[in-house]
Amino acid sequence: MEAIEVAKAIEGKIELLESMRVQIRKRAEEKARAISEYDKALSISMIRLRENYPTTMVEKLAKGECSEKRYELELAGGLYKSLISNIDSVQSELNGLQSINRHLSEL
Repeated sequence: MEAIEVAKAIEGKIELLESMRVQIRKRAEEKARAISEYDKALSISMIRLRENYPTTMVEKLAKGECSEKRYELELAGGLYKSLISNIDSVQSELNGLQSINRHLSEL
């Protein structure tokens, strides 16, 4: 690899990390919103079900009613974690390119 190619690759990784910084905030907000919506739906469902069912069944029935909100919660959490893993991978690639660049500049 030539120094110019390495420099361009480093710039590309830095730009990618910058765009991921914006994405991480969006993913964090989506995760927080999903948690909030699930908790609210579960609470409402449990209060409503408490009137007609034994206490021991209420939580399980409420979770069943809120399964779509739970799906959204799990998806938001998974996407958030996935983005963090991708950021870590790009950061590792950037570190490798910076090491290559350092060795090329020593030649």
